[in-house]
Amino acid sequence: MAKNILLIGGNSGIGLETAKLLKSQGVNLIAASRSSDQLEELGIPVQSFDAENPGELELPESLDGLIYFPGTINLKPFHRLTAEDFNKDFQINCLSAAQVIQQALPALKKSDSASIVMFSTVAVAQGMAFHASIAAAKAAVEGLTKSLAAELAPKIRVNAIAPSLTDTPLASTLLGNDTKKEAAEKRHPLQQVGRPKDIAQIAGFLLSDASSFVTGQILRPDGGLSSVRTF
Repeated sequence: MAKNILLIGGNSGIGLETAKLLKSQGVNLIAASRSSDQLEELGIPVQSFDAENPGELELPESLDGLIYFPGTINLKPFHRLTAEDFNKDFQINCLSAAQVIQQALPALKKSDSASIVMFSTVAVAQGMAFHASIAAAKAAVEGLTKSLAAELAPKIRVNAIAPSLTDTPLASTLLGNDTKKEAAEKRHPLQQVGRPKDIAQIAGFLLSDASSFVTGQILRPDGGLSSVRTF
């Protein structure tokens, strides 16, 4: 029987590539997203969702997986960050994810082996200037990931993916021309920025039975940025 997996977000970038991958594998996808055109082109039913003000979702009786894509890239000097900046980043990246998981938990518990996947950032493991607000929010996501992995074991696995800069619409202002992209690539030991298809493969793995012995992990597809020095 095909798995039922809930996508939160997913209409572009890593989310869309993950949706394409899962669709090709015969997974039954349900989506909730702020925009829906590209997901609907794939034949995926989409209900409206706003991470800043998440409402009630219409969910199937049983879910085998949930993946939460909404995120922000709010880069400012620390002295310019406002309480509103911190609150918005925390709401979209962490609190909304927690609220969605709470809603989906009864359906996830009805699966024989369910998986939850969230997204962090390389900026949690590797301190970066101008990342105070987003790094704080994503550090909370990593804490939530590990806490839920402990609390929901053994039936529900919970993991997170913490990529470095990835060539997506969300990162367009940072990779908007060849000069910016080349500079970003050179900061990584592997001399490249992330590709959505590569991150989607990791997401697909974590949602599949192939990762049945993996929980409470933060996977870091970051071109070596958080752990490798080549000088």
